Amino acid sequence: MSFLTKYKLKMTIQIKHNFGAGPCILPASVLEQAAEAVKNWDNSGLSILEVSHRSPKFEEVMRKTEQLVRELLEVPEDYAVLFLQGGASTQFSMIPQNFLQKHQKAAYLDAGLFGHKSIKEAKYFGQVDIVGSSAGTSYSRVPEIGAVSKDTAYFHCTSNNTIEGTEMFSFPDLGVPLICDMSSDIFSRVIPISQFDLVYAGAQKNMGPAGMTLVLVKNELLDTVEHPVPSMSDYRIYRDNQSMFNTPPVYSIYVAMLNLQWLKANGGVAEIEKENIAKAALLYAEIERNPLFFGMADQEHRSRVNVCFKMHDLAKEEDFLSFAAERGMVGIKGYRTAGGFRASLYNALRLDSVKALVACMQDYEKQNYGNN
Repeated sequence: MSFLTKYKLKMTIQIKHNFGAGPCILPASVLEQAAEAVKNWDNSGLSILEVSHRSPKFEEVMRKTEQLVRELLEVPEDYAVLFLQGGASTQFSMIPQNFLQKHQKAAYLDAGLFGHKSIKEAKYFGQVDIVGSSAGTSYSRVPEIGAVSKDTAYFHCTSNNTIEGTEMFSFPDLGVPLICDMSSDIFSRVIPISQFDLVYAGAQKNMGPAGMTLVLVKNELLDTVEHPVPSMSDYRIYRDNQSMFNTPPVYSIYVAMLNLQWLKANGGVAEIEKENIAKAALLYAEIERNPLFFGMADQEHRSRVNVCFKMHDLAKEEDFLSFAAERGMVGIKGYRTAGGFRASLYNALRLDSVKALVACMQDYEKQNYGNN
């Protein structure tokens, strides 16, 4: 293929701006390394998809990935770092299986669909006290937290509600173990892990591809488990086997390692947080300015990660989706139960993509309503 042909082909490929909520955008350099490893990993003559998880080379991947997690999140030494299968939703049942029994109760914050799902699962294992809910306002805000008794097994919350576009910017000290689903904002902002007894997160937002779930759990909490737990649900077994009690999600962990290396090279969590704040501020400012759109979440609880908005004229929403798609906007359609639009601003999404979406919204305004 000649240089001119390659140039023309490149010019015909439209730039895509991926605002998908997950699986989501990954850095181009990470994708290139991951693609090469599928063909020939580290000049081994083997694909990363076919190497043994017990091989010294992959054990080194596990070691490096854990080291990066600990460094980037400043995870204290007395916490176990686990790489599990099943997605974050598996943790909805795994957590109460380990830490809640029939004679006990756990406190849950009902701030969105995934928090609601976690409550449903926990009820199979013990009593659940819903100590705050914003269901009555369509989850447009993070609810206030009510009283939590000292004999409560644990308090569970979700730091960022991916579907509804709300985020917790502070966390309570209730005198009971604090457990948090950080699936969509982990690695996007500085959060002291030492505040929590257990943190879990699906990888497919800011860490890597789907297929792996990160769990950070205080060993002191694990030591409180005295009742029998099925092996595949027992955190202690994964800890004692370095996350390799069974075959781990090899490729997901490998790509997560590459992605965390990229994050470290770009200044780490504190630096990426600055860019994430700028991206969210730019898009929210346009939503406020543009008379066609309005934000779905209460202003004080608006997520920096998942920006959810609608049009005042709902009949125009499909037209705007088509308009945006023609300009390379991908993944902005809102979740099926929420409607409207959702722009997910994960770490690998650059500020230029947010500028492109803002320009798209402004162009749509001008095309349909002139300069008024």
